[in-house]
Amino acid sequence: MKICVFASGSSGNCLLVSDGVTHILLDAGISMRRIEAALRQTGLSLSDISGVLITHEHSDHVSALGMLSKHYAVPIYAPRTVAARLIGSKPEIEPCLRVFETGLTFGVGTLKVRAFHTPHDTDESVGYRVEGNGVFALATDMGHVTDEVFENLSGADAVLVESNHDVEMLSYGPYPVYLKRRILSMRGHLSNECCAELVQRLAKTGVKKVILGHLSRENNTPEKAYLASAAALRGTGVELQCAPASGALYINI
Repeated sequence: MKICVFASGSSGNCLLVSDGVTHILLDAGISMRRIEAALRQTGLSLSDISGVLITHEHSDHVSALGMLSKHYAVPIYAPRTVAARLIGSKPEIEPCLRVFETGLTFGVGTLKVRAFHTPHDTDESVGYRVEGNGVFALATDMGHVTDEVFENLSGADAVLVESNHDVEMLSYGPYPVYLKRRILSMRGHLSNECCAELVQRLAKTGVKKVILGHLSRENNTPEKAYLASAAALRGTGVELQCAPASGALYINI
């Protein structure tokens, strides 16, 4: 299975999961042009994509959906509440929507997919576990780690998990107080420290590769995020990388 992270962060999120037969995108929060260019680097085009799986309706996860539905009619998978919000803001995508129930496994081509809830400041937000000739799981945009999140990340060959902010940088940074409180809340974003605790636990379940994602440009650095989780993973043999805000990261599992 191949994982290609095209973007991860508050300016946009999009990644490719492929088992060589079925190719899906998780989120589409960058321009269609950027997605097309990134796919070309993998030898694919948008016409090869079997579906786009949406985590939640915030713009940094869905900004390309209108163009994708217009030019490619690519199926867009979303849980029920997220689908309703998307129809409200982007009614033109409704014919492409495929609604599923969170917690139930469904198929997209040769891949098996299960969504699970993540605690974020929207009516519904999910992560995904994708199984084919490998197992990949993603969980970002969450204020804390629930049992449901941990269970669905456990044992995957590779995971992408949120390491959004350094608490000290956020606390003394330029954001207004209300926004700092939102990020630090139980339905906000995961700090480097909390992410490090998570990946340390996941290493014990057999996770082999960890990608740190959704890093804040204003309240974090790749070095701070990496060092926090690297210390927690010392001696485990787990491979650790940071996802780029732009550019691409390629992982084989």
